[in-house]
Amino acid sequence: MSRPLRIEFAGALYHVTSRGDGQEVIFLGDEERHRFLDVLSELVHDFNWAVHAYCLMDNHYHLLIETPEGNLSKGMRHLNGVYTQRFNRRHG
Repeated sequence: MSRPLRIEFAGALYHVTSRGDGQEVIFLGDEERHRFLDVLSELVHDFNWAVHAYCLMDNHYHLLIETPEGNLSKGMRHLNGVYTQRFNRRHG
């Protein structure tokens, strides 16, 4: 069963989390964490987000995000897609 759709609106605060496929490791070390934060930084600029807090674990992450433009879904798709593509390119 899928989770219910998230309601999106301008100025909302969200706690979001994402795990690796099958709870696999998504950060192999600090270098990967820095690369993820680089992608997140690009996204904050491009999507006009404010990140109030984050926690990067080995196999998942948590973000506390404010979306002044109500664009959470598009931003999360971008974040997870770009980071995954870059990770897979580096590690096969």
